[in-house]
Amino acid sequence: MTLTHGFELLRDETVAELNIRALLYRHAKTGAELLSVIADDENKSFGITFRTPPHDSTGIAHILEHSVLCGSRKYPVKEPFVELLKSSLKTFLNAMTYPDKTTYPVASTNLRDFYNLVDVYLDAVFFPRITPEILQQEGWHYELERRDEPLIYKGVVYNEMKGAYSSPDSVLYRYAQQSLFPDTTYGYSSGGDPKAIPDLTYDAFTQFHSTLYHPSNARIFFYGDDPAEDRLRLLDAVLNQFERIDPPSQIDVQAPFDAPRSFEHTYPAPADATAKKGMVMLSWMVGEELDVAEVLTRDMLGYILLGTSAAPLRKALVDSGLGDDVIGGGYNDGLRQHTFGVGMKGIDPADAERVEALVISTLEALAHDGIDPAQLSAALNTFEFSLRENNTGSFPRGLSLMLRTMGVWIYDGDPIAALRFAAPLAKLRAAIESGEQIFEPLITALLLANPHRTRVLLRPDPEQAERDAAEERARLDAVRATLSDADLDTIIANTQTLKAMQEAADPPAELAKIPTLTLADLEREGKLIPTEHGEAGGAPLLYHPLATNGIVYLELAFDLFAAPLHLLPLVPLFGRALTEMGTEKDDFVRLVQRIGTDTGGISVAPITMARRDDAAPVGRLIVRGKSTTGQAAKLFALLSDVLLTARLDNRQRFRQIVQRARAGRESALVPSGNAYARRRLTARFHPSDWAEEQMGGISNLFYLRELEQRIEADWPSVLADLEALRTALVNRRSLISNLTLDPAAQSTFTPVLGTFITGLPDAAYTPVVWPVDPRTGGEGLTIPARVNYVIKGADIHALGLRPNGSAGVATKLLNTGYIWDKVRVQGGAYGGGSGYDRSTGYYGFSSYRDPNLTATLKIYDAAGAFLRSAPFDQVAIERAVIGTISDVDGYQLPDAKGWTALVRHLTGVTDAYRQQLREEILAADLNSLHTFAAAADAVRDHGQITVIGSADAINAANGELEKPLDITSVL
Repeated sequence: MTLTHGFELLRDETVAELNIRALLYRHAKTGAELLSVIADDENKSFGITFRTPPHDSTGIAHILEHSVLCGSRKYPVKEPFVELLKSSLKTFLNAMTYPDKTTYPVASTNLRDFYNLVDVYLDAVFFPRITPEILQQEGWHYELERRDEPLIYKGVVYNEMKGAYSSPDSVLYRYAQQSLFPDTTYGYSSGGDPKAIPDLTYDAFTQFHSTLYHPSNARIFFYGDDPAEDRLRLLDAVLNQFERIDPPSQIDVQAPFDAPRSFEHTYPAPADATAKKGMVMLSWMVGEELDVAEVLTRDMLGYILLGTSAAPLRKALVDSGLGDDVIGGGYNDGLRQHTFGVGMKGIDPADAERVEALVISTLEALAHDGIDPAQLSAALNTFEFSLRENNTGSFPRGLSLMLRTMGVWIYDGDPIAALRFAAPLAKLRAAIESGEQIFEPLITALLLANPHRTRVLLRPDPEQAERDAAEERARLDAVRATLSDADLDTIIANTQTLKAMQEAADPPAELAKIPTLTLADLEREGKLIPTEHGEAGGAPLLYHPLATNGIVYLELAFDLFAAPLHLLPLVPLFGRALTEMGTEKDDFVRLVQRIGTDTGGISVAPITMARRDDAAPVGRLIVRGKSTTGQAAKLFALLSDVLLTARLDNRQRFRQIVQRARAGRESALVPSGNAYARRRLTARFHPSDWAEEQMGGISNLFYLRELEQRIEADWPSVLADLEALRTALVNRRSLISNLTLDPAAQSTFTPVLGTFITGLPDAAYTPVVWPVDPRTGGEGLTIPARVNYVIKGADIHALGLRPNGSAGVATKLLNTGYIWDKVRVQGGAYGGGSGYDRSTGYYGFSSYRDPNLTATLKIYDAAGAFLRSAPFDQVAIERAVIGTISDVDGYQLPDAKGWTALVRHLTGVTDAYRQQLREEILAADLNSLHTFAAAADAVRDHGQITVIGSADAINAANGELEKPLDITSVL
């Protein structure tokens, strides 16, 4: 056996479709497996993944994921992870817990920074400092400060999961998985059930780490243009400290059911919840599958059945009127035994059996009558376009490939085969084009003839939130009843010890061990995006000559100020209607199929932004399209049909769009409450934020509920509004086009674009003026959740403050220091932070899944004092500067670069201005931090408050606040 730095090379292969070389190794001493991918990509990626199947619902894997990042042997500070957030040029830095695995991925474009991240993560996972206090902080603990106070639970994951269990959607998916796998690890909650988390002991916690966080249980992944042999060298230096073991990480197989099963559960709902607030999910266990071609075929089947609004199973469910929207996601290969799920939300619980019967009858019809060939063609093009484009957005491509390999590798399959798609896709295409029936027999085999099926019904229960809170209180009271005075004194002492640990500053000598770059490693000049200004069809054109691998990325930006003010909340629905209601020559099914067959996608949505120069805000309706250059003519034909001939008069179809939008808003309130609360508050300060709230916030939710009633009572007026928006917005008078394309194709593409634009209407109009929300009092928006989202902010420009670029460094230090420590670590919230928008003038604070309310507001109010008194040395400031520059220089793929350039153009952010801000960031010092303290003080003294949370918490807070919050029920 020939070894290179302790590794045996098992395979060395080229994956031509991804232009990568993949080398699979095994570490001889420990058995750790390594997939080393060599790619011409500066965004280097690393990840280490462990198989971590839980054996209960205490959240042990999830809590350990948090805890190993709280200090290690080599870096014995409270939170190296946070120090890296402050001081790294990372393009990704996080950790994720799945039902059966835990992964620790990082990415960076800077080689030295990349290896710094890898070094810290390797030490964290293999040599963590998981003390009892860290389990208490990240998992759970009893908290008591005085004997006369009630005993309470606290812990970051505990409160995170209380938030997760307040979301009906996440609860349903959890029950559905557990229903399919009652006898395996998938029958437990890997994230942790709040009712079970307090059962986790320290001994079980440390045992889980010692047996599963071991090289013998590790799959390690590298990707990018870093030196391949260096990867082996640095890994062997760590892995060689271990001996091979047989880790107890085997994932058992669920025995198949001999008949379908049904289950009912409840979820916390508001007191006025209507009958049609139920949810139902049908789920199948469809067996193990490691063959890439078979997985691709199954995945495409899921897309054919459910992937678009025209997909036959989705359409049948929506057209039935039994519920508001389809849920389930179709095929899922993320577990050892794969699943298929479909269901509906917004149903009458009495209709659960009708939903099930409709699903089965629709599948039977498709299996018997066949699938529309146009649907197959659209699915094939969509899959091929997506795979070849490999557009992962802001998520690093390398990490996307890593997660793809884990779908088989973690179950002892072939990780390199998981990366290949060209041959399986070509084989599938040939079979379909030859007329062979591929998917119809699969429907029968996987679904219709498969008895391993469950139906899970989730009923709204207005009393559950109160019942859960009472159950928690009773459990705590029962514990307290068993405690002696000495026991209570011990808990009080432990509470004090934990808080002292959390508040203690890390020794400078230990902090200095965290590897970091220096200011000398930073580029002094900001990154520029190539932009050429021209015109097409008489309208301004921004063109970005970038290598796009033969793909056209196009944005058409129409002026949103042409829309009548009272119709602004309707704009997002109008955008969806353009692509989801058909045209003069195609019904909506055929239109969706054409988009899938002939393009890489078309979307229509509004954006609002503030200009940096205090000029009128920006509002645009963005029509985005992408295709291969060979599909360009078809792309423009579709755009013409959509913009000029869309049928807006299908009442039933529009009702479905509105119902889906309303249901989506309601579902998002619990998982994204901080975003909704912030949007609600900032609407008071700037017109662009007011418009965003009208189109995407709480106000829009109220509008959607009223619109549903209008559709039933006065459809002609709704149709008139939609037509009025088309007349107002589809207008080239103020159109700006944005094109990102390979330079070689630009000369042939631009004239076609010009011809298309000249075919659009051209009409004069008077722009409207957007107001701001006139409210000034605090607002409490109630939802049936056991956590809160607490926002406080102000327009500091209106108060005479205009911080320079160094404000980014101050907020970085606040968010990764003071706010992190006080709101998250000590307060038990899942997250918190602050942010300054230099265009609108808004500066404010927020918390996420927060068990507190008034205590959090007090933390916000003390932020200015912290900035003035904190002993920041030059090293700490320089690290925060590096982290701030990382945020500014985020890695982008070509389409994102083109979009960013358009946004900068619209908002007046010039390269010179960005360079000025960069220099102000680089020049940040202690004095600039002290100066920014005035902004925090302004929020303390003049800030307004918006809270989304439980009614009990908001009512209790009103007993403490000087100015009570106005309470409105949202759910």
